[in-house]
Amino acid sequence: MHPVLTWVLQRLVVAPLLILVTVLLWTTLPLTLIVTGVLSAFVPGWLRPVRLLWVLVLHLSLETVFLIVMLGLWIVSGFGLFLRRPFFERIHYDIMQTYLVIFFREARRVLRLKIETVGPTPDAMPGQPLLVFCRHAGIGDSFTLMYALMHWYHREPRIVLKAMLAWDPALGVLLTRLPSRFVSPGRGSDLVAEIGVLASDLDDNDAFVIFPEGGNFTPRRRTRAIDRLRSRGRDDMAARAERLTHVLAPQPGGALAALDAAPDADVLLVAHTGLDHFTGLRDIWRELPMDKRLLMGWWRVPRSEIPTGREEQIGWLYDRWAQIDAWIEEHKPTDLPVSPGAWLPRSR
Repeated sequence: MHPVLTWVLQRLVVAPLLILVTVLLWTTLPLTLIVTGVLSAFVPGWLRPVRLLWVLVLHLSLETVFLIVMLGLWIVSGFGLFLRRPFFERIHYDIMQTYLVIFFREARRVLRLKIETVGPTPDAMPGQPLLVFCRHAGIGDSFTLMYALMHWYHREPRIVLKAMLAWDPALGVLLTRLPSRFVSPGRGSDLVAEIGVLASDLDDNDAFVIFPEGGNFTPRRRTRAIDRLRSRGRDDMAARAERLTHVLAPQPGGALAALDAAPDADVLLVAHTGLDHFTGLRDIWRELPMDKRLLMGWWRVPRSEIPTGREEQIGWLYDRWAQIDAWIEEHKPTDLPVSPGAWLPRSR
């Protein structure tokens, strides 16, 4: 689709439609609550449809509010003329963090999610640019990572993410105004060059974020990744990829471009359990994170420990992904004990 047509559809069709849906949802909320309450009697999980409805209402409401706020910022900035100035960039980072803090605190309460981290504390990561290489699997992993980086580690992320996410109205507007790249398959060297530009000139509180696997884990994608390596004559890498059972073989192009563009930045590896292995709509509905304990693992790798040659860096990346694969095997997600009403606000 032509970029101009995409922009028109995203800004002038999808965004107003989201606002309309939000208004309709609020005006019909009493009826919707009755319907979801009745459905809850037939669906496993304590008031599962009601709880999911509230998270949806919260998400759409936040998106609507921030779309209106960002429209105001566009007008105040001279109809977009000064949007790229540091002052407005800082405001947009504040908008992102505000959304993440509000949404995650409420979602964790309503869905009863307990998120635990294993790795360096914020005090152990002083001001220095970071390259964040994250495992990619499941619903919401990008948002969970952004929340952790901004709220816990006080970083301003520059993120590479799928082009389809640009169709999320507020997210699409927000990230096009911040250092980020929406990527689509098949762009080859052009994409690698863009990633290198995005990863350059990082400040002490910046974190460049990329998902080297290029997509969520599924058995089918795992097989395709291995076949792709064999078709390129990389039987050695294919053999290593076959030993990975929880992650896809990493695609090194973007990660290596980031390493070249930010020679002084350490690498932060991130993995998680509890958001993964969704292969279809039935799996998503059955395993949607709810009443679960999620675990995130963080490993900081000093730049001095990363080789400089291209083949050596590819081998290093595969070694790290094998480490992540083994960590996931050892840290399977667990369900929290059922506690009806635990998600309801407590009286003081």
